[in-house]
Amino acid sequence: MLMNHSKVMQFFSVVGEVTGRKKLQKMIYILQSCGVPFEEKYQFHFYGPYSEELSLRIEELCNLGFIEEEKEDKSNYIQYHYQITEHGVDFLEHFQSDMPDFSEQANLLLAESSRFLELVATMLFFKDLPREVVEKKVHHVKPKQNYSPVEMAKAWELIDTLVQ
Repeated sequence: MLMNHSKVMQFFSVVGEVTGRKKLQKMIYILQSCGVPFEEKYQFHFYGPYSEELSLRIEELCNLGFIEEEKEDKSNYIQYHYQITEHGVDFLEHFQSDMPDFSEQANLLLAESSRFLELVATMLFFKDLPREVVEKKVHHVKPKQNYSPVEMAKAWELIDTLVQ
């Protein structure tokens, strides 16, 4: 149990702060899809791949004081910010983990918008299909997003970079 919690905490020790629950979900999913050994199970949901396990794990880590969740009240929604606490850093120093170095991949993802990461994660959800079929699926399951051919090409480029 604590091993999976420590992997999530290690993610935060690498990225610093993540703004947005959707972005957090997509970053972990994309890293997992590219071989980083996160254990959360995902299913397809409104905004693409979603893990109830990850949501619960984050809540538990916040309750333990290892991760800090800050709520920012925007005009019509609440924006969440997450980062590891000093207590979390102390815990990680005493916990052995066999996580590979994924800092380069994580930083590439951190620089992207949650909308774009939703596209990338959705494409990876259908990764066993041919690329042209994946693009049709994305347009079918996400018609309101209206992703452009340029965004699709950029997403494929990022996926290719991440899996190398």
